[in-house]
Amino acid sequence: MKKIIRKALTLLTVYYAYMVEYRAELILWVLSGSLPIILMGVWIKAAQGGRFGLSPVDFARYFLTVFVVRQISVVWVIWEFEKEVVEGRLSPRLLQPLDPVWHHVASHLSERVARIPFAILLIVLFFILYPQAIWLPSFSQLFLFTIAVVLAFVLRFVIQYTFAMFAFWTERANALENFWFLFYLFLSGLIAPLDVFPPEVKAIVLFTPFPYLIDFPTSLLVGIPVDVGRGFLALLAWIFIFLVANRLLWRAGLKRYSGMGA
Repeated sequence: MKKIIRKALTLLTVYYAYMVEYRAELILWVLSGSLPIILMGVWIKAAQGGRFGLSPVDFARYFLTVFVVRQISVVWVIWEFEKEVVEGRLSPRLLQPLDPVWHHVASHLSERVARIPFAILLIVLFFILYPQAIWLPSFSQLFLFTIAVVLAFVLRFVIQYTFAMFAFWTERANALENFWFLFYLFLSGLIAPLDVFPPEVKAIVLFTPFPYLIDFPTSLLVGIPVDVGRGFLALLAWIFIFLVANRLLWRAGLKRYSGMGA
């Protein structure tokens, strides 16, 4: 157990050092995730007409939380893994007594820590400009949100890492992610809360993994009514489904891997 902890700390420390080297880029990465803040203004203006069940303040809190969820759950593993396969850089990692996925996990976790100060500055600036949106979530809301957003990150990572496995068969595996992102953009709650969707559409969307990546954890923190039990069960179920698919594709892909570019 001590060896595992030591290895994990070493990986996290090394990748954190890598991330700190790119502080200027981190600022741009944080800002690139500010789309929810832009959309917030649109929905606040629309809500002033009283056509939705959420007030302008509710929309402000919702999209601020979406921004936070996006900062925690953003994933880019497919581009890294695809480059490793195409350029043959996966070969030396296969010789290590460690599954290559843990390098990517450490990279993502370290990047979360490195970007926190910049994200906090933007949140503080938001509350200064829009003090009406300040609220104090209850302990239960914070607790459930924390679990949900961690599971959302795990699901997002497993989904993208599963798509990355197709790099063993094609040099453009990221095209799958780009296609998936179109549905993610519109059905996850990134552009609009699921509560503004027609009931029949919302009922169908809830059977997909998309709403549990953003809308579900966001609603938990903001206080929008959601089925908590169904949400967590759906998160765990989709994680399991994609994890099984990932391991199957990994084993099949290794049989085809020839160290291209090595």
